[in-house]
Amino acid sequence: MSESKFKPEDMPILDLDTSGTRDYEASRFLDSPETISAYLAQSMESHDPQILMKALAEVAKAQGVNKVAEAAGVNRESLYKTLKGGSKTRYETVQKLMLALGVELTVQPIAATAFKKRREQNAR
Repeated sequence: MSESKFKPEDMPILDLDTSGTRDYEASRFLDSPETISAYLAQSMESHDPQILMKALAEVAKAQGVNKVAEAAGVNRESLYKTLKGGSKTRYETVQKLMLALGVELTVQPIAATAFKKRREQNAR
């Protein structure tokens, strides 16, 4: 059996025209409570508050920022500032926002192996 040798220089260079494409916007696909909750749950798995805030911003965009701000009891400018990230957002604010979006935070046990791994990562 002969061995095939991969040579990167033999690969053709693709000249793609991306001028007619748009940036990916998750908000275009967040059209049901189930999709929204799955999207937010996935963002929380990163354990990065900035990723969660970006995901919340996408959901707010999908539902209409003015509508979400009104439902959360904040003005639109405050909501934009909160969703921009970079600052420490209070739990109360996140809770109001999530309720306005029609989702809630829940607590569930972590599988033993995942719990041990997370604990080791946090100890570093």
